[in-house]
Amino acid sequence: MKRFVDYFLHNWKTSPLRKPLLIRGARQVGKTYTVREFGKSFTSCVELNFELLPEVRDIFEKDLDPNIIIRKIFVLTKQTIIPGQTLLFLDEIQAVPNAIIALRYFYEMMPELHVIAAGSLIDFAIQKVGMPVGRVASMYMYPLSFIEFLAAMGYYGIIEEILEHNAKTEIADVFHHKFLDLVGHYLAIGGMPQTVACWQAMQDIHMCSEVPRTLISTYKQDFEKYAQRYQIAYLNVLFTHIPHQLGKKFKYSDVEGDYRKRELAPCLDLLLTANIAHKVMRTAAQGIPLGAQADLHIFKILLIDVALAQYVLGLKTGSWMLKPLEEFVNKGELVEAFVGQELIAYGHPMHESQLYYWQRETRGAEAEVDYVIQQEAQVIPIEVKGGKGTAMKSMKLFLESHPASTYGLRFSTNNYSLYENIHSYPLYAVANIIAAADESVKAALMSLCKH
Repeated sequence: MKRFVDYFLHNWKTSPLRKPLLIRGARQVGKTYTVREFGKSFTSCVELNFELLPEVRDIFEKDLDPNIIIRKIFVLTKQTIIPGQTLLFLDEIQAVPNAIIALRYFYEMMPELHVIAAGSLIDFAIQKVGMPVGRVASMYMYPLSFIEFLAAMGYYGIIEEILEHNAKTEIADVFHHKFLDLVGHYLAIGGMPQTVACWQAMQDIHMCSEVPRTLISTYKQDFEKYAQRYQIAYLNVLFTHIPHQLGKKFKYSDVEGDYRKRELAPCLDLLLTANIAHKVMRTAAQGIPLGAQADLHIFKILLIDVALAQYVLGLKTGSWMLKPLEEFVNKGELVEAFVGQELIAYGHPMHESQLYYWQRETRGAEAEVDYVIQQEAQVIPIEVKGGKGTAMKSMKLFLESHPASTYGLRFSTNNYSLYENIHSYPLYAVANIIAAADESVKAALMSLCKH
């Protein structure tokens, strides 16, 4: 299963400015599999899993000199590490936070050795020991995007068509409807690698439905690893409730039960640190960077994967395959979440993705734009429509009140079109706008088409 980050991993391998690399992301998004596949491009790959091999932990408890560490690894595993030829892969590194500190010394004392570390709860360990600033790089992984899903299913020609299509011209109806059907498939299956692999092998939505249920249980079991005992109940409540507020400003007061913000807010931070939820921050969007005008207290929340969100809600996802156009209309909040998930997935993996939205709450003149993105010096508003609706009141108000923003984007079930300064894209073409602005992203996505 090819991944978007593969392209950037190979660039990292040959870069003269290479640093030890931390692969960061939630559990079960494919970090270990991806690094193992990448390891096949080396003469050898030495993998140490700190959870499976507790005895390895002692190697990093005292002396952090890379030369001594490598000798100890050889004594313990009988595996030779040759700088320039070997990939050293430290998996589940959060079990030994001291090993994160050791990455600094690999950079300073043995820069020719390729070192990658990963872990499902790695950000909690970073909070404890800090990040060796300037000496370690990060790469972020997320569930499979729609384009990666298409690659997994062998739709290479469709990927090329989406990425190369001229947004000023309509696409043939036969292609348009086929591509929307495939978006429906993605919304039913989601982007978690295990679920995609199941669908790839069986093409049976009922057989694959057990995978997301297992993933949800796994995430809940992890609560005990990073939360205080009294917080676990709050985490369960939040995890279950987040999908109920998709597309809305998140309110602690709307969480069912007798809970207070001071109890729930620290637990929401834990879910964010575990990367199983993402904030969409409200911003005034009057300039760049967007984060400089963000309100830290007003935000939306997305669960890691749109299909998982549906399973948490107890919804059956098969209807996306049977009647996708009806589902797009009836489940607009999930379509909005899908576009957010896409925007996150196509961000440059060497930088953590952050989403923003815009809202005006003036009585009688309320308005909201679902997402706001920055491309170079341009601030671009994005609205998402589940159906073919053409009402664009909020978008027009945004453009009128933000003279530096010269155009807006709409994603819907409509074909490509342009009306005044609003560009309309089909839901399957989120990757198109990101790839058009970033050559490295386009190259990474196009590389998924290579057999």
